[in-house]
Amino acid sequence: MLLHVLHTTTYHYASQVETAQHMAHLLPRDLSSQTVRNAALRITPAPAARSDHVDVFGNLRSFFSLPAPHSSLHIEASSLVLTHPTTFEASQAAQLPNWEKVRDHFVYHAGAAWDAANEFVFASPYVVPHQDFGEFARPSFTPQRSVLAAACDLMTRIHQEFKYASASTDINTPAREALAKRQGVCQDFAHILLCCLRTQGLAARYVSGYLLTEPPEGQARLIGSDASHAWVSLYVPHTENGALTPHGQWFDLDPTNNRWGLNSPGQDYVTLALGRDFGDVSPVRGVIHGGASHTLEVGVTVFPIEDPPIDPANAAPELSKIST
Repeated sequence: MLLHVLHTTTYHYASQVETAQHMAHLLPRDLSSQTVRNAALRITPAPAARSDHVDVFGNLRSFFSLPAPHSSLHIEASSLVLTHPTTFEASQAAQLPNWEKVRDHFVYHAGAAWDAANEFVFASPYVVPHQDFGEFARPSFTPQRSVLAAACDLMTRIHQEFKYASASTDINTPAREALAKRQGVCQDFAHILLCCLRTQGLAARYVSGYLLTEPPEGQARLIGSDASHAWVSLYVPHTENGALTPHGQWFDLDPTNNRWGLNSPGQDYVTLALGRDFGDVSPVRGVIHGGASHTLEVGVTVFPIEDPPIDPANAAPELSKIST
């Protein structure tokens, strides 16, 4: 599936910003589940300096500086991504190692081969393990259960027992608070699932990206009508001669939509960046001098290239009215 992603971010400052430096994770990366055909970042006002680098997790990271006064900042990320189908069948899940064996794989002992996934077992700023997460996860992690079957059961329980409630939390809401309230948004559900998996001693990482959504029947897709998305990736080591090796596969789990798959939940997903939690892959962050308060506008559109979206500004009057 060939998908075009348009992600716009606009800051309006109450007073002028004198100088600013920003870092953005807005350019998707090549993976086994996707190939980036084209990706571009347009910034207004034009930065005095910009550099793109690959971070420690393999993500494309952009730095830019704005040394001149400005009252707004507009960032447009446009990408063309070819997504690939998964070849893993649900029936194969039972053939994977049980979760206790995978947990023990990450327990240090002398002479053990190093596994790069180890860094995703430990706590991180937004993923702080607690007994509450262990208690919630326990019914899914029954003895000798396949690690993927247990993780998928946990994902399904979050999907069924939690309410998706826009604006009920923000990025600073602790995962434990969202767990107690049984509500939140995709970022909360991803952090809760991460906390539960890491509490069980498993390696799991945060995934930021996009999901193709379908407009209501009879209506055209509107630019900026969607949002960015977040889900989780679980690591499962390979088994050779009955023993686990430091080479494995990543299975993506989306508790918001109760979907999973090898390397991606589906061809309608685009992965943007991977990290320990949201803090590693924040779309835009920075330091400004001046500006005081600000307002933020974010718009995301994902569409197949054969299905071009309609810009609300140029839409028919009745279509514009529907979108407001």
